[in-house]
Amino acid sequence: MPRPIQEINAGSMADIAFILLIFFLVTTNMDVDTGISRKLPPMPKEQQETTESVKERNVLIVLLNMNDKLLVEGERLDISELRAKTKEFVVNPVNNPELPEKELLSERLEKAKTAEEKAKIKLSINLLGDLGISKGVISLQNDRGTSYGAYISVQNELTAAYDELRDELSIQHFGKKFEEISEEEADAVKLIYPMAISEAEPKNIGGVK
Repeated sequence: MPRPIQEINAGSMADIAFILLIFFLVTTNMDVDTGISRKLPPMPKEQQETTESVKERNVLIVLLNMNDKLLVEGERLDISELRAKTKEFVVNPVNNPELPEKELLSERLEKAKTAEEKAKIKLSINLLGDLGISKGVISLQNDRGTSYGAYISVQNELTAAYDELRDELSIQHFGKKFEEISEEEADAVKLIYPMAISEAEPKNIGGVK
């Protein structure tokens, strides 16, 4: 006749509990350093320079502090203004010497190293003309205390700025939005407006006084 449950050896129960504890300790991920984990797609290879190696005029520093306050080039900015600010920075419509430099497609063609790259640039010139490529890079930085929601909102505005620029260029040359044009046309537009956003690791920046 089997023993009642109450008579199970207490030592065996302790052994089982200990084994379960070991199991959970081994299999559980323990995040020591939190921070924001969502990342944008990487920049194209030709844009992958560290912000330290880029001229100051070519870098727009966008910072979210621990209080979710937005700072652009050290000045407070409402998030509703970020998209327009980004577009102005990327396009530099009046060739402001304090905004990014531009490189003509023909100049990029002279530097191209592969036949594939040369062919893509030549096609872009045929489709769009000898337009200038912005050398601007957005440097997105945040504090470890930045909320996820605020960080995503800033990412969305930066991405939307590039989306609008691509739409505007597509409509101007092809009469359609970016998502409606052909693959070759889209490659040409992306060459003019690459998604040049650099994301730094979270730091202990603090808040605005």
